[in-house]
Amino acid sequence: MPKVLPVVAALLAILGLLLAYWAVLYVAQRSLLFPAPPLAGSPARPDDARPIWLDTSNGRVEMWWLPPVGAWSSPHGVLLFTHGNGELIDSWPEAFDEPRAWGLGVLLLEYPGYGRSGGRPSEGAIREAILAADGWARGQADIDRSRIIPYGRSLGGSAAAMLAAERPVPALILESAFTSARAFASQFRAPGFLVRDPLDTLEAVRRFSGPILVLHGDRDEIVPTDHGRALAAASPRATLQLLRCGHNDCPRPWEAIRAFLQAHDLLPPPMIR
Repeated sequence: MPKVLPVVAALLAILGLLLAYWAVLYVAQRSLLFPAPPLAGSPARPDDARPIWLDTSNGRVEMWWLPPVGAWSSPHGVLLFTHGNGELIDSWPEAFDEPRAWGLGVLLLEYPGYGRSGGRPSEGAIREAILAADGWARGQADIDRSRIIPYGRSLGGSAAAMLAAERPVPALILESAFTSARAFASQFRAPGFLVRDPLDTLEAVRRFSGPILVLHGDRDEIVPTDHGRALAAASPRATLQLLRCGHNDCPRPWEAIRAFLQAHDLLPPPMIR
C-alpha cells in the first residue's frame, strides 16, 4: 500500500496540471482563434469603397461596399466576402477588382472586435454580423437579392457557410476553409467539448442544398487539404478544386470562381460596348 500512494499522488498531480492547462486554454482560446491584427499600417480605404455600419447586439460592425466597375445595369449580384482570422477588410479591396469588372458588387464584412468594429469576436457575434450584412444587402434597390453569394476564406468559410445554411442564397464559395474549430482541439491536447466556438462549417454545408465551390491549397499546412475534401464530400452539389499553393500564398482563384458562377447563371451578360 505505501508503494501505491506515490503513484496515486503522481497521477493526481498530472491530472491537476492537465485540468489547469485546460482551464487556461478554455479562457484564452478566443485570443488564439481570433487574433485581430492591428490597424496601424493598414492600406487606406479606396475612394470608391463606401463604409457601411451595421448595428448588432455586440456593437457596430463595419462593412465596405465596392460597386461594380463600369456601366452595368442594376440591380447587381454581390460577393459577400468574409476573410481569415488574422486579416482585416482594409487589405482586400484591390484583390476584388476582377469580379467587379464582371459586373458584381463586393461587400467586405469586418468581424466584431476587428479593425474599427465594436464588440468582441465569437461564433455568435460573427453569425449576427453576417446575417446583418445579408439583411442590409437585401434592402438595397441596386442589389439583386437573388444573387447574394457568400464567399469565405479560412475562418471566413465558416461565416459564409453559416449564412448559406440560414438564408436563401444561390451558391456558396469556400476557400481554405476548415470543417470545424473542434477539429483542431487535438493539436492542443484538449477534448473537443472545451471549444467555445465550434464553427461547424461541415454541418452548415450539409444543411445547404445549393451549389458549392470548394477551393483548397494542395500544400496547406495550416488547414490541411483533408478539410477541403471533407467539405466537398458533404454535399452532392459541391465541386472541389485544388490549388497549387499553401494557406496564405494562394493567388486569387478568379478563373475557377468565374467558371463556377457562369455555370450557375450568376453573372450578368457582357456589357454592350
